[in-house]
Amino acid sequence: MFSLSELSPLSEPQVSHRLLKPWWEVFMDYLVMLMLMLSVIAGTLLLSRDGVVCLPSDSLDPAELQSDVQSASTQTHISLTSVPISSDIQRPDSLRDPAQPPTPQGRRTNLDFQQYVYVSHVCHHESLPWYSRFFPYVALLQSLLLLASGCFWFHFPRTSARIEHFIAILGKCTESPWTSRALSRAAQMDATGRPVEEAGSGQPPSQSPSLGRRSSLDSGTDSPQIPRPGCVSALPSVPPSPCPSIHSCSSSLSSLPFCPVSTAPKYTMTPSNPPRAACLDRSDGEQARALFERVRKFRAHCETSDIIFQVYRLQTVFKVLMVVLILSYTAPLLESISFSHTCQPQVHALTGYSSFHCTHHLAPVLRHLVLTYMTLLCLFGLLGIYALRWICNRSLWSYSFQRLHEAGSMRDVPDLCNDLAFLLHMADQYDPLLAQRLAVFLSPVSETCLLEENLERNWGIDRLRCMISPDAHGRPSLQLVALPRLPPALFSLSQLEVLKLELITDAKLPAPLSHMTSLRELHLYHCTAEVEPAALAVLQERLDRLHLTFSHGSEIPAWVYTLRGLQELHLIGRLSGESGMHRGWALGSLRQLRHLRVLVLRSGMLQRLPGELGEVAGSLARLEVHNEGARLLALTGLRRLAGLEELMLHACQLERLPSALLGLASLRNLDVCHNCLRTLEELLGLQHLRRLAHLRLAHNRVLAVPASVGALRNLELLDLSHNQLRALPPTLFTLRRLRCLLLASNLLEELPAEVGALALLVELDLSANQLEQLPPELFSGCPRLSNLAVAHNSLGALPPGLGTLTQLSKLDLVGNCLVSLPAELEGCIGLQGGGLLVEDWLLHSLPPRIREFLSRPVTSASSRLDSDGFPAFSTAQWRFLSESQI
Repeated sequence: MFSLSELSPLSEPQVSHRLLKPWWEVFMDYLVMLMLMLSVIAGTLLLSRDGVVCLPSDSLDPAELQSDVQSASTQTHISLTSVPISSDIQRPDSLRDPAQPPTPQGRRTNLDFQQYVYVSHVCHHESLPWYSRFFPYVALLQSLLLLASGCFWFHFPRTSARIEHFIAILGKCTESPWTSRALSRAAQMDATGRPVEEAGSGQPPSQSPSLGRRSSLDSGTDSPQIPRPGCVSALPSVPPSPCPSIHSCSSSLSSLPFCPVSTAPKYTMTPSNPPRAACLDRSDGEQARALFERVRKFRAHCETSDIIFQVYRLQTVFKVLMVVLILSYTAPLLESISFSHTCQPQVHALTGYSSFHCTHHLAPVLRHLVLTYMTLLCLFGLLGIYALRWICNRSLWSYSFQRLHEAGSMRDVPDLCNDLAFLLHMADQYDPLLAQRLAVFLSPVSETCLLEENLERNWGIDRLRCMISPDAHGRPSLQLVALPRLPPALFSLSQLEVLKLELITDAKLPAPLSHMTSLRELHLYHCTAEVEPAALAVLQERLDRLHLTFSHGSEIPAWVYTLRGLQELHLIGRLSGESGMHRGWALGSLRQLRHLRVLVLRSGMLQRLPGELGEVAGSLARLEVHNEGARLLALTGLRRLAGLEELMLHACQLERLPSALLGLASLRNLDVCHNCLRTLEELLGLQHLRRLAHLRLAHNRVLAVPASVGALRNLELLDLSHNQLRALPPTLFTLRRLRCLLLASNLLEELPAEVGALALLVELDLSANQLEQLPPELFSGCPRLSNLAVAHNSLGALPPGLGTLTQLSKLDLVGNCLVSLPAELEGCIGLQGGGLLVEDWLLHSLPPRIREFLSRPVTSASSRLDSDGFPAFSTAQWRFLSESQI
């Protein structure tokens, strides 16, 4: 035996699929059920009462009958009494003897009961038409086939998953508290955009007619609660319905405040003027946000094909063809069902008769049942034809929320197509308000309102203030990562100077930006920021530095080129145009950036410097180009930047110093590191750059320094590290103003004694070379030396005179062949507090007094060094990153 609890899951899919069954499908199901009941009734009658009654219909001669009877009695060992048949069988009643019983009247067949039964069975199988015997079974099979074809699209693998997902989404949309909130907002907006009091504020909402659609069974909501297996209402305050039906008139949704969308107000809900209402709790907000994402993904999946529509159309055509086929062979077979039949079985030797007249007593009943079955089939076929006509006459590939648009609420709901449109058309036949519930989660404005509420709840002013931390320059800085929108409380931080926005989906800067009076620097990492006119005026007046990170130059907002007060602009991303040899500028005009002094370009696809840089030639003082290893072919645009003071060309695959540098008369700092320079013959041309003080040529392939380097009289810093130098020209040491000389990671074997001529030298880096000794002139001729790095060489001893370097604050001797350290280190008072870098065992070669002197901490308070390679985050920021799963 099966319990009801075991059979209940079988009905749950049918209950959920009921939402997608239009009225004709419901009637067709009922007709199929009637056909099944009719076939069961007919089968029961045939199994319990079916049969025929047969009587002999042919006349035999008495003598022949006698001989046949005797022959039959001999074979069957049954004695039959021969009864002579008189020609005068009937005798008048007046001549009868009263004492004798009345003589039986009628024709004598001389057959016993067993013979009648035997003949009836034989004639039932031989003379009765097959349709009279098997009609119930044929009708049952046909009805089951029609029943299966009616729900085929619910069980076909390629359609059932989408249908179940759609029904589950409808259930979530109906149960979500945000649905009622959004519909109430749209309904309670008047023509001026002033929100009406909420239903829970004390006044019941006005009952206005809905959008010309019929009301559902749910008294308090727009649509009935969608049944789901195992689903429990999320509203604990609502008592359970006393009615156990699936769509109860007192469902749990009936207590949610909701007003039908009125046709009177013509107002569109926009993010700029959302009505104020009671906020959702955190769990409801997260569920609604997840439902928006689920609806978005399901829409993208269903709008790619129309498999559901095609399967439904094919199954409807199949049902109509089945009805035509059944009627075509059932109508002719109906005439074969009759009450009387003539039977001629091969039983002459057993009965003496060869022909019998039989009657089928269930024939009238079967005939009426077949007529009823054909009537039901005709009705079923008419409904199928109507369904085909509905499919052909309506555009089921697209769905438009025209009624919502006409009503003035949620005008931003997009039109749908393919399978999702067809499913909504089918759901409209059940309850048109279901589409309105789904439209809430298709509306971008509705999603925007939800995000604003979530942001207001999760990102309050207190949390934002906890996330503020000082940057490397001590300025208050705030970094927000992976938020859907900017929290409104952000614009009340008046003390914030640096704002960093990363991966913000909708980074819109509204008019309240004017409250951030201290904002001077803005970072946008892959954020397509929109700025309102009032906020743009504030940025044009206050913003000094802007950092933009993007994937392509077309993503740069147009308002960037209108920041008149901007002084620094950092652009990180692909700036080139289309592929090919003529890759060029992908930015707009820089003419309005009249105060721009620093421009940083980090792009891996730039092949030429555009002439548009001349638009800011009057103010631009520093230009940095990081081309990430791509070859920069044309630098003619530099000639227009006569006022340029600092130029950095990193990873541009330069093989020679560009000739365009000769026109930069104001240039003070030239950095061409990380290129492919092999020769420096063009250094002679740089002598015309009278103001050139810093020259960085590190990370190249320079083999030798030409003697023309002595022409750069004003040079203060020269960086030749990470090259392939084996010797230094004597003219290098004629640069009397040189303060910093960096020669690390080369192949130098000897340092010339002329280095003592650099009296102003402050920093000397000779690390990672092949030096075996240092000239004594280095210590005697460079008294201002404060930083000396000779690590990873082959020094065997230090020359005398080291103690005269009283300003020496850092000495790196790691990785050499030193045996001991000179006692003169006691005179280098600047090495206190860890200024001497050497192996521990070598340090123990010094006297204890000197070791104690060198390890003595510096009296002045040492400032903590900030690391540029890793950002410093506060506790609140790390907590935020963990919550955002970044």
